[in-house]
Amino acid sequence: MSRMHRDRVKRHSRLRFAIQLAAAALSNGYAAGFAEKTIFTGRSKAVCLPVLNCYSCPAALGSCPIGAMQAVANGTRHSISFYVLGTLTLFGVIFGRLICGFLCPFGFVQDLLYKLPTPKLKVPRRADKLLRYLKYVILAVFVILLPALLSDRFGLGEPWFCKYICPAGTLEGGIPHILMNEKLRALAGALFWWKLGVLIAVLAASVFISRPFCRYLCPLGAFYSLFNRFSLYRMKVDDKKCIGCGKCDDCCPMAVDVRKDINCGECIRCGRCRAVCPANAIDRAGLTDSPAAERETT
Repeated sequence: MSRMHRDRVKRHSRLRFAIQLAAAALSNGYAAGFAEKTIFTGRSKAVCLPVLNCYSCPAALGSCPIGAMQAVANGTRHSISFYVLGTLTLFGVIFGRLICGFLCPFGFVQDLLYKLPTPKLKVPRRADKLLRYLKYVILAVFVILLPALLSDRFGLGEPWFCKYICPAGTLEGGIPHILMNEKLRALAGALFWWKLGVLIAVLAASVFISRPFCRYLCPLGAFYSLFNRFSLYRMKVDDKKCIGCGKCDDCCPMAVDVRKDINCGECIRCGRCRAVCPANAIDRAGLTDSPAAERETT
């Protein structure tokens, strides 16, 4: 790798880190929430963020789309939040999973943990392929069906994903409130310890496997992946320039087969493949590049 090439990779890495850090800070910018031991309730809390970010986090300035979607499904008046669904669809149509790669705070946490100097694990291809379907099951069952179909005698449901699975909620909301509130510590029961166990398992796995939550469990990533192939922001590989070195496949944090299917539902548009390509064969697809044309090229 030439010096110019190494510099390009470093610049991309630094730029992406800066964007991820800024996005996390903007999503959770109410630092006074920790000092006041409370949750921010200003007007911006009515805004649906495009990323997984717990509403209960003391610093959160907006609402988590998955939590908001379940809150509506749990109620007695409506089963679907068209505002949340429309917002997510708009972001999906424009960006696809680029939001996962650049804006998601919990994705950023996983990236930081994977940077720790430890031996890395490669999930066997067959197991990896099967596990990736799990996030779609979680989206369909825990986010949509259970909150809408199961209710108590008052007609209210439960936020199944947020309550029983979401590790981001435990990290951003559960743990801070337990630490800040002595009464809550006394009330912490089996459910909190279960959620803490899920969080620890995901964080531990993130040290050895790149973005395991994004790959296998995130329902928001599953939703955005539905738009990857035809979103306005896509990637393309120029077969005429590609030298078949495989560096793009080796560096992909989501284990995408870049040269065969760069716009598959798993690509988070992080741009690492583009940065490491020595032949400059990978680029962003323009608005005039149709998905059909890209398939013919690649």
